[in-house]
Amino acid sequence: MSDWVSYYRSERPQEEEEEEEQDEERAEAVADYKFLGRDSLIFLVDASKGMFEPDGDGVTPFDMTIQCIWSVYTSKIISSDRDLLGVVFYGTEKNKNTADFKHVYVLQELDNPGAKRVLELDQYKGDKGQILFRDTFGHNADYSLGEALWACSNLFSDVRVRLSHKRIMLFTNEDDPHANDSAKAKLARTRASDLRDTGIILDLMHLKKPGGFDISLFYRDIVNIAEDEDLGIQPEQSEKLEHLMKKVRAKETKKRTLARLNLYLNKDLSLSVGVYNLLRKAYKPYPVKLYRETNEVVKIKTRMFNAKTGSLLLPSDTKRAQTYGNRQIVLEKEETEELRRFGSPGLYLIGFKPLSMLKQHHHIRPSQFIYPEESLINGSTTLFNALLMKCLEREMMVLCRYTARQNIPPRFVALIPQEEEVDEQKVQIAPPGFHIIFLPYADDKRKIDFTEKVPASQEQVDKMKEIVQKLRFRYRIDSFENPVLQQHFRNLEALALDMLEPEQAEDLTMPKVDEMNRRLGNLVEEFKDLVYPPDYNPNGKAVKQNQASDGPAKKRLKVEISKDELRSHVQKGTLGKLTVPVLKDACKLYGLKGGGKKQELMDALTEYLSEH
Repeated sequence: MSDWVSYYRSERPQEEEEEEEQDEERAEAVADYKFLGRDSLIFLVDASKGMFEPDGDGVTPFDMTIQCIWSVYTSKIISSDRDLLGVVFYGTEKNKNTADFKHVYVLQELDNPGAKRVLELDQYKGDKGQILFRDTFGHNADYSLGEALWACSNLFSDVRVRLSHKRIMLFTNEDDPHANDSAKAKLARTRASDLRDTGIILDLMHLKKPGGFDISLFYRDIVNIAEDEDLGIQPEQSEKLEHLMKKVRAKETKKRTLARLNLYLNKDLSLSVGVYNLLRKAYKPYPVKLYRETNEVVKIKTRMFNAKTGSLLLPSDTKRAQTYGNRQIVLEKEETEELRRFGSPGLYLIGFKPLSMLKQHHHIRPSQFIYPEESLINGSTTLFNALLMKCLEREMMVLCRYTARQNIPPRFVALIPQEEEVDEQKVQIAPPGFHIIFLPYADDKRKIDFTEKVPASQEQVDKMKEIVQKLRFRYRIDSFENPVLQQHFRNLEALALDMLEPEQAEDLTMPKVDEMNRRLGNLVEEFKDLVYPPDYNPNGKAVKQNQASDGPAKKRLKVEISKDELRSHVQKGTLGKLTVPVLKDACKLYGLKGGGKKQELMDALTEYLSEH
């Protein structure tokens, strides 16, 4: 979905300063599927009787698994509807697969997630769903895990599109399925080895078992991990749905690189790194236009015509121009392409600075993250780790010139070192590497007239400190979802799944007023008494100031730049560096009608100053 979301975003006007970020996100989204292929994931679920035995809370491992798979399906529909998902049961009485293996039932072959598939999974949730499953498929312990893996491998082979990432998630609470059958155990190990050789990742999502789940009995030789994963099997069994979902989310999507570049330390020494987007703004997808008669997607094509003759223009018939000093500079297509070339892509070392030199106001856009990449230069990981350890030890940042791709202007960036962090279960929560912080140019700085600092008494400051201390809380970015997006997707989900009404999304951004008032007590009223005069009424209307006796005074326009400075900008072709409010005020001062767009304001001022 991300590729067409970015495509349709391009049909809408964008702010000039956001164009570069949009281009990068659009290029990343297109590259995901066009060049790298699609992600594919098969859920291989143990359907033996042990999975249907409830725990102390009355929850069965099978129900946890179905809820987890259902959640992945619904999230994939929103985030990655081009990915392929499938569901396979083993340990059933009935069988359904291309090789006719016994006790292996392919419920859903690899295909895009859709409403019908979600509804099919939904009927097996809860107590009624488990009863329906028993009646429909039954149970049989005489299964072969090796044949189940073979059936999954056949599903991957039957797909005709290019696959970039093939993964099987195995859900079970049986730690030694073939304890009494060495032949089946050997076959399972052989099939697991075959999967590893063909690039298929096999992950174990082991669930709670009475007496504990011992991985060393069987599955340590079965499970294989991806190249970009360091931790492999999760050491703790999943007792709760939240823990199971956390493990699945960590592995369901392959970590995609935005780019693979060289980090040049000098002319003779370089290492290769992968660039990642740890955060990317989530957009509400724009509606797709359909032909009302057939509901087919309408393709939009752009054509250019001569304004005078009405004849169709080919791309070779058009040129581009830029106004510079009241003169139109016409450029050929080759010249515009040449102007966009700023050297080869890569990170070029400039020097080192203490981390204390980086200020919060230097942040101008979301950061990126780099991690060593061995595919281009062998030994990159060793050199990268040495650089990272030294920067962490000396609290230094790396300053670089960064060109992400061809035809992208270079940026001045700071590489901020980050140490690896793991939680109590030894699961990585922060990877080791460098954050790429985009630094502003001198052209990006603005002159702002601030009001004079209003002094506060020490008593007022102390009272505000008490208020701040009372309202402090631990902030986590993953605890707050965008309420507009969440409600939008819930509405779509309700329509697609034929629900009576959509589930209402909780707006976690709303302040908890009652809890805040309980914590603060009388502190707010005490602070008001210290700051505001006794007769102050915040709900009253503002009193208008008396005008002079000679009539109402006209509002004077505030112009931050003189006429000579404007003329200098016009001559140098740098008028575009001024903000729109400044240009509007200048146009109003000289009685010009420049319209609302920045280019129209610049044209009006350029024409006026060239004549006066």
